[in-house]
Amino acid sequence: MTSDITGLSSQLSSVGALRAAASSGDVLKVLTPLTSLLDIGDSASGQVLSSKGGTGQTFQVVLSLVTSSGEQATVQATSKQPLPQGTQVTVTQLASGNLAVTVQQAKSSSVGTLTQLDTQQLPVGTLVQGKVISSQLQPQLGTYRSLVTLMNTAMAGSILEIDSPGPLRLGSLLSAQVQGSQSLAFVPLSGRLEQLAVNQHLQTQQSRQGSLEGLLATLQNLGDSREVGDDLRASANRLLASLPDIRQLTDARGVAQALNASGLFLEAQLATPQGGALPDDLKSSLLRLVAQILPNLPGSAPFNPADAAKALANVLPGYVRSALGTLGQVGEKPANGFPLPARLLGSFDGENDLEHLLRLASAAVSRLQSHQLSSLEQSGMSDDGKILTTWQLEIPMRNQQDIVPLQVRVQREDEPDEPRQQAEQTPEQRDPLWRVELAFDLDPLGPLQIQAQLLRGSLSGQLWAQWPATAQLIDSQLGSLRERLLAQGLAVTDLQCHQGTPPQGPRTQLEQRWVDETA
Repeated sequence: MTSDITGLSSQLSSVGALRAAASSGDVLKVLTPLTSLLDIGDSASGQVLSSKGGTGQTFQVVLSLVTSSGEQATVQATSKQPLPQGTQVTVTQLASGNLAVTVQQAKSSSVGTLTQLDTQQLPVGTLVQGKVISSQLQPQLGTYRSLVTLMNTAMAGSILEIDSPGPLRLGSLLSAQVQGSQSLAFVPLSGRLEQLAVNQHLQTQQSRQGSLEGLLATLQNLGDSREVGDDLRASANRLLASLPDIRQLTDARGVAQALNASGLFLEAQLATPQGGALPDDLKSSLLRLVAQILPNLPGSAPFNPADAAKALANVLPGYVRSALGTLGQVGEKPANGFPLPARLLGSFDGENDLEHLLRLASAAVSRLQSHQLSSLEQSGMSDDGKILTTWQLEIPMRNQQDIVPLQVRVQREDEPDEPRQQAEQTPEQRDPLWRVELAFDLDPLGPLQIQAQLLRGSLSGQLWAQWPATAQLIDSQLGSLRERLLAQGLAVTDLQCHQGTPPQGPRTQLEQRWVDETA
């Protein structure tokens, strides 16, 4: 779906003229009587909450007003011009019973409106995101004209006027790719959350997240704390007992069970018709743990475990939300990519055992949600037109007496579903390309990362060990690993071990070489 960027006459090109027109009711007319709210001569200030196209050349506007005494009201109005969300207005009650309306400058008036895109700042191919603030049918053209506020790139805050063949929902977030100075191509989202919303939620969750090993170590050492009841201790023991042993992850069935129990698919399971009860996986176990801790804290209302997956943040006590907010303020900048960095949370002064345990459990939930949101962020259309589907998760696994979190990222790359292109390809050419990445810190080997890709039975892999001795040990065993892979019917094209960590970035040298090998 392509939209043209029309020549945009500045809505605020003459603020004085606009104010004069508004005072006489030519621009904005309030439909709701305010005699019960304002006495003669009194004024109320406010802003535009929403604006959408109505009949003819009239826009339907909703205003939020606040009087000098603090009373609030939401009123309806009509406008002959599209007013962006956030436009400031002042309403005064006149002796005649009419209202004088003054339109002040909009929030975005400090940023010039655009008549076309500057392809020097927004080169062709740039992904822009914006929010629809008005949309109106143009009967003479048979198209819809909308105002969109840009929310990313160097042009954030600027307003675009675009024509599209279909209506754009007011308040919706749009993603589009720049095709030229006068053309945008909407990016299909395939039912997923808009990328901007995903990024915003991901930053929030990453700033609040804490490593799973911090919580799990605390659960292992609950001991005889008087603050921990028998039910809570039993739930902690069940959670620890449910973690897979490292040996269970050496066969396909054990891996499948661990992936399903990681919590990555909790919301999808709850969305199914039979998903009334909370499934039994890692994330639901953490939510049950939170639900059992909450009633034992001062000022906490009773909490139903069945509602745990719906709105965790809404049920946290105020002082715990404040603690989590502090974490978000002092935390490091959210990390991008894979793996998520380790982050162990210390206790606050005056914090009791239950408060600390709740904060650790909440941070662990945020870590799992960070993986889920990263999966969404990395799914979609690649730069070269391939369809990417990503699953990123974390599995705590037992290694004797230790619990080692295993971070996993699986990515599937498919050709686009275009009938003409599929007709020109053989079934083998339409086979998906699979990429698998693992990251873990296993005693006595230290931090390890593994990347592998599989296409039509051909496997290539790279291993990274941070410790030199571990890198030498793995390198000496690559011949044996290659033989075992060949015995499984795989053709091994490349298998290497390096010291250090994998190169970072959206297009690493390694990834480029892999693509060349399988082209």
